[in-house]
This record gives sequence, structure tokens and C-alpha cells, in this order.
Amino acid sequence: MRMGVLDIGSNTGHLLIVDGYRGGPPVPAFSYKEPLRLAEHLDADQAVTPEGIERLVKYVVEAAAQAQDKGCTTVLAFATSAVRDAVNADEVLARVNTASGLDLQVLPGDQEARLTFLAVRRWFGWSSGRLGVFDIGGGSLELAAGSDESPDVAQSFPLGAGRLTREWLEAGRSTSELRLHVRATIASEAGSVLRGGAFDHAVATSKTFRSLARICGAAPSADGQFVRRLLTRQALTPLVAQLGGMTTAEIAALPGVSPERAHQIYAGALVAEAAMDLCEVEVLEICPWALREGVLLQHLDQL
Repeated sequence: MRMGVLDIGSNTGHLLIVDGYRGGPPVPAFSYKEPLRLAEHLDADQAVTPEGIERLVKYVVEAAAQAQDKGCTTVLAFATSAVRDAVNADEVLARVNTASGLDLQVLPGDQEARLTFLAVRRWFGWSSGRLGVFDIGGGSLELAAGSDESPDVAQSFPLGAGRLTREWLEAGRSTSELRLHVRATIASEAGSVLRGGAFDHAVATSKTFRSLARICGAAPSADGQFVRRLLTRQALTPLVAQLGGMTTAEIAALPGVSPERAHQIYAGALVAEAAMDLCEVEVLEICPWALREGVLLQHLDQL
């Protein structure tokens, strides 16, 4: 069965088309993405601006046409933090769905964490034991933990790399204030994650974690998805200090950093370090599957 999953994130719109069937892994067949940077198209009242809506509608209409051309029988479309937090989310969804013919829906933060956890569990399997999953997006941080296929704990925090860059760093607020804000926010809920015991396997997903791991020496994406990639706190801690003294252009020149995300890598690194520290994690393994695969796997399970 050829299926598509359309992920409207705070940074990027990404259509992933796969050939999937129940009991097997979804095999990528086509990808179409565009840097929408919706989080930067929110006005002072937290509404998506007319320009942001127009960019989103244009992309989704094009993505729907691509899915049709590739023979998709199903397109699962969802939006995460930027649309979820917008005060005009209903208007945005109505505009998009009327123009595209799709059924774009907002994915709650805890569900985002649960579906990402499902994807990671399926990738690594039961041998991972008690699994901890960390994901940093443009608008939010998701944490999930558990020993089953569904997590015991699934949390979402407004600590996305893009959000913090826009609301703190670009607003001229001090990095010491930002660091305290990040750590206090995570610490307020860290107890529920740790209450179930230490992780047997701690895993990270998302472009932010992949970039940080690559900067710290992990293999490039060209080496394939089956190469083991790790991010250690020992390597991350000095990197955070280093990034704080670099320009955006200098960060963009680092391995694994895309130009459109370079401006928010420092904020992402602050969140990553805080999450690892407060959740008592020394090593994170990078998983190639994440939210999109979780959405696809859940749909296949329900067929």
C-alpha cells in the first residue's frame, strides 16, 4: 500500500511517501519538504500571519498533488507546535483543508511524544528494555519513557529550538536567564520521568539531535540509517559553551548543520544538555525513525 504522511512542523513541511503493510517497516519511496518556518510567522497575539497561512496553503496544495501523482491511496496529515499554539489554528486548518482536499489535524503534544516513542520502540525492539525518548522540535520538546510499546509517561514542553531562539535570544534576553528557564521547566516534570527507574536505553530523534551528534563526531547521513550514532553529555557540554560564542555563519559551517537551522542550534543544544542532565542520561543513541514513522505505524496497526 502506498501511503503518505504530511508533517507540518514549526520549521519545515515534510511529505514522506512510503510503501507500507502491516507487520513490515514502511519503506520510503519519495520525500518532498520545504522550510516553512511557521513559528516565525506568528504575530504578537500568537496568530499565524496571512503570509504564513498563504505559504502553508501553497505548500500543502503542492504536497497533495505530489502524493496523488505518486499514487498514494492515503495521506495522513498533521500539524505540531506552531499551528497547535496559534490562536487562529481553526482558521488555518480550514483554509488548508478547503484548498488541498486533505484533512490536516493538530496533533496534541502528548500524542506527539507517544507516537515518536512507538516509532523508536519498533526500530530498536524489546531488547531496549525501559526506553527513554527525547525529541526537540522547532516549537516543543517531547519526552517519553516506558517498558512497553506505549510509554508510561509522555510529556511535551514549550522548549523548541526555534521558539526559544525567537522569544529569548533574538529578543536580547540573557543566555543565563534562558538556561534557568529551560532547566526549571524540565525539572518541574522530570520526577515523573525518573520515577519509573533509570533507562536501559536512552534515544533521541529530530534534526536538532542529529545535528548535535554529527558536530560531536557521529557518522554523516550519507553512511546510511543503520550506522550507530551516539551523542554523549561529555561531548555536548563543552559544545554548548563553544556554540554560545559563535556566529550563525560559523555554526552553519559545522558538519551536519543546515543553513536554515543554524540560527537555532545553540538554543537546541541548551535544551539537549539540560534534558540529559536532569534526566540523568550520559549517552543518547540517535534513531532514524521518529514522529512520521510513528503516525504511519499506528495507521497500519489499525487497518
